[in-house]
Amino acid sequence: MLSEGSSFMKGMIMGGLFCLVLSLMTSFTPKSESTADEHHHHHVKAASKEELKHFSDSQVEELHNQVRVFCAIMVQPKTLVYWATTMDTWSKHCDKAVFYTSESSKALDAIDLKEKDDWARLRKALKHAYENAGDLRWFFVAQPTTFAIIENLKYLVLTKDPDEPFYLGKAVKSGELEYVAFDSGIVLSYEALKRLVHVFQDEEKCPERGRALWKLSEDKQLAVCLKYTGVFAENGEDAHGKGLFNSQSADSLIADSLKDHPTDVVGSCCSDMAVTFGGMSPNQMQVLMFGVYRLRPYGHDFHDSLAFYPPEGSDND
Repeated sequence: MLSEGSSFMKGMIMGGLFCLVLSLMTSFTPKSESTADEHHHHHVKAASKEELKHFSDSQVEELHNQVRVFCAIMVQPKTLVYWATTMDTWSKHCDKAVFYTSESSKALDAIDLKEKDDWARLRKALKHAYENAGDLRWFFVAQPTTFAIIENLKYLVLTKDPDEPFYLGKAVKSGELEYVAFDSGIVLSYEALKRLVHVFQDEEKCPERGRALWKLSEDKQLAVCLKYTGVFAENGEDAHGKGLFNSQSADSLIADSLKDHPTDVVGSCCSDMAVTFGGMSPNQMQVLMFGVYRLRPYGHDFHDSLAFYPPEGSDND
């Protein structure tokens, strides 16, 4: 009887396992091309110099006048030194630079959003930027540890229509979600920001306070909300396919290049038209500011098709 009972139990267990495996096999059906996500990640490339030659002088001038950037820079009192350095360096090249803070500081001017939560604060900042942009049609969102070359950003979007939904920077994938990494800067066209501000009103699609068991970072939450409006993350690249938005500092990128490509350090490191470098210290920002805007090797004269100048009143070159 004991051996019969044992055999019966073994049969029950084996049968159960077989049913479980069969169930898993029948329930798993790989996505076909027709059922897969219809959005295919693509890359936003800057125009080449050859492409610009096809534009007349009047067309280039018109494009130049249209490409103006609103910079929304997220700061906090604990990052006061970074905040001050950003205010003193690259932000002066924005057509309008606004600093948004979690709480006011007597030392520096910023819009106090009175909000500690990162995502809720970013939402408020973007809504304020949208409502106060005037005729500015491109928006650049950055942290105080990011250094941006705004002229290169303008060149990247020069031939792009801000009435189309552009959301770009350094595109990163996390599971099924593609998003633009905040530490390398986020670019939004007017249309993308308009759609975003609209979906902010829908708590089901874009809640101000996350309802997930785990908390999403603000750049991922931004991508989730934009996805509901049909706007997807795109990777900003130069005409040769090299990334323009960097989450590492210039120092780190050069060090990596020196290790991996010792015979071609500069060529392997970064694009000549890089837009951002992330994780920058105040000292590194000042050095890069000098290298980008002040240092001029005698005898080298660059004849670009157009030039972007800092807004009137800026004391930077």
